Amino acid sequence: MERVLILDFGSQYTQLIARRVREWHVYSEIVPFNIPPESVGEDVIAIILSGGPGSVYDESPYLPDPQILHTGKPILGICYGLQIITHLLGGRVAPAEEKEYGLATLRVTDKSPLFDGLPEKFNVWMSHGDKVLSIPEGFKTIGSTENSEYAVIADERRKIFGLQFHPEVVHTEYGKDIIGNFLFKIAGARGEWQLKNYAETLIKEIREKVGNHGVILALSGGVDSSVVAKLLEKAVGDRFYPVFIDTGLLKIGEPERIKRFFGHLKNLRMVNASGEFLSALKGILDPEEKRKIIGEKFIEIFTRESLKLKDRIRFLAQGTLYPDVIESTPVVGPSETIKSHHNVGGLPDWLPFELLEPLRMLFKDEVRELGRILGMDEELIKRHPFPGPGFAIRIVGSVTVERLKLVRLADLIVEEEVKEASLYDHLWQIFPVLLPIKSVGVMGDKRTYEYVVAIRAVTSVDGMTADWAKLPHDLLEKISSRIVNEIPGINRVVYDITSKPPATIEWE
Repeated sequence: MERVLILDFGSQYTQLIARRVREWHVYSEIVPFNIPPESVGEDVIAIILSGGPGSVYDESPYLPDPQILHTGKPILGICYGLQIITHLLGGRVAPAEEKEYGLATLRVTDKSPLFDGLPEKFNVWMSHGDKVLSIPEGFKTIGSTENSEYAVIADERRKIFGLQFHPEVVHTEYGKDIIGNFLFKIAGARGEWQLKNYAETLIKEIREKVGNHGVILALSGGVDSSVVAKLLEKAVGDRFYPVFIDTGLLKIGEPERIKRFFGHLKNLRMVNASGEFLSALKGILDPEEKRKIIGEKFIEIFTRESLKLKDRIRFLAQGTLYPDVIESTPVVGPSETIKSHHNVGGLPDWLPFELLEPLRMLFKDEVRELGRILGMDEELIKRHPFPGPGFAIRIVGSVTVERLKLVRLADLIVEEEVKEASLYDHLWQIFPVLLPIKSVGVMGDKRTYEYVVAIRAVTSVDGMTADWAKLPHDLLEKISSRIVNEIPGINRVVYDITSKPPATIEWE
């Protein structure tokens, strides 16, 4: 299978590069920036150098082995990647007198297969404080902006190209086409990677790895764990042991939903541990501490259940995705940790299981499509993402039985109204957040002093970036009216209009 390697230098857009490549049906894989050149196999058809927050003139800059540029593979450097190419091959990079952030107009100054079928001028997204002052021998300039003379450079003989802008973000016009031209007209990609084939490969790999042993899975009912459950059901059959742990922090009706979709599985175990979680969270205010407590408690209970089956189990499956990894731990490149995820790391070293993460290289939209290929119910596939810590991080501040009841009822109303308006499938997520403040209100000619709920609704493709959803005012009015009138204890509803970045999707 042909592969494109993406060397990660710490850009929060690195995952988007991988997605854009896969949209052209070419398999991409993110690897550490300092991989040894000899590890680049014959199946690698191209190498992309990501952007990053560093500078090539830092005291200890993030730089690849210089020989990576001499493997003979076509190379595309993006932003910091362009500066690396320039620096390592003899050009000059320095701090820019005028930093360039946001939209800029690119002028194509020379013909190149990179720009086949594109206009001579279009908008691109810039995000850099350094600039190229001179280019290496053998390169030419094929595109410029007002502040970047060397916005696009090329050594077409060696098939090495550099872009100062980010083609992977939606703000860049024709960005997808530029990546496609690089893949097909420069790297000679065939574009044969299909999720259907990938599904068959995953099932085969799981079957071969597991052999005659058993696999245990913490089944939450979300898209990720549900797809893993379907893969395991197909791959290992009765040697699959799904465990559903009711934390008391889940949506109303979640245990019943699990039974409806997975009750046919012979080894399904249902565990009610809501009391243990609420006791552990008593008085905890800090969101990261909440996440860690919930993660530790979940592992404790799951371990307790799994050890009952230890004679039959060798593997522990998880629904870890690419975005989980990049937001939790800089395991690939020097990316900054944003927040911890419950299913990335944290497993006790003594747990007698090997880890199985079949979705680790996929994005959420790819997981949904994989679910369709596996024949799963659309209700499961289309479910909005729900955080592992559940409503504990949708209650800002202390988690109590009273507050849980308020936010869960509000969530039920929000979901009902959005589905009634036929907008659920058009949103990435929508949910209420219970705020740790009370406000004055008037209900039935009486003064009230009750909780405030914030509604968060976003649109996105993969969750790495998101825009706040411009919901119809009459829908917001109906949601607000129902929440205030039907849930005693809430007297005010507000709407969050912040995108990601700068905010995250969840409040905590």
